[in-house]
Amino acid sequence: MSFQEKLLGDIKAAMKARDQLRLDTLRMVKAKIQEKEVELRGKKGREHVLEDGEILQVLTTAAKQRRDSIESFRSGGREELAAKEEQELAIIQEFLPKQLSDEDLERLVKEAVEETGAASPKDMGKVMKAVMPKVKGQADGKRINAAVRKLLT
Repeated sequence: MSFQEKLLGDIKAAMKARDQLRLDTLRMVKAKIQEKEVELRGKKGREHVLEDGEILQVLTTAAKQRRDSIESFRSGGREELAAKEEQELAIIQEFLPKQLSDEDLERLVKEAVEETGAASPKDMGKVMKAVMPKVKGQADGKRINAAVRKLLT
């Protein structure tokens, strides 16, 4: 089953269950995917259909936006809005790959440090460049950055 088929099935299920929050969130995800598809059709041709990697990128961006919003709402004392964003984030995360544990992430970062020969915080960019393709969608950039920084300092 393709991602698009799963998404449409979940939208139908949310409609039948009258789960408005889930329905709104899934529709938003579908709209973001369609926006990205239209954008890339301008660059790659009319027949371009989003691949799984491109869809994963859209979902990762949506999840990151939710995390940032949660942080902003909490710092502004808007707990009810933060709670809504957390619920949306949980729905989006259902479609993302399972997140790496801290131990697995640390192991991947150590391997990348050895591969690149990084020795100081100045080499952080090289390590990040080596780690990012390996963890695609399985870890947030902030977590990766923190793990690299911890290892290099």
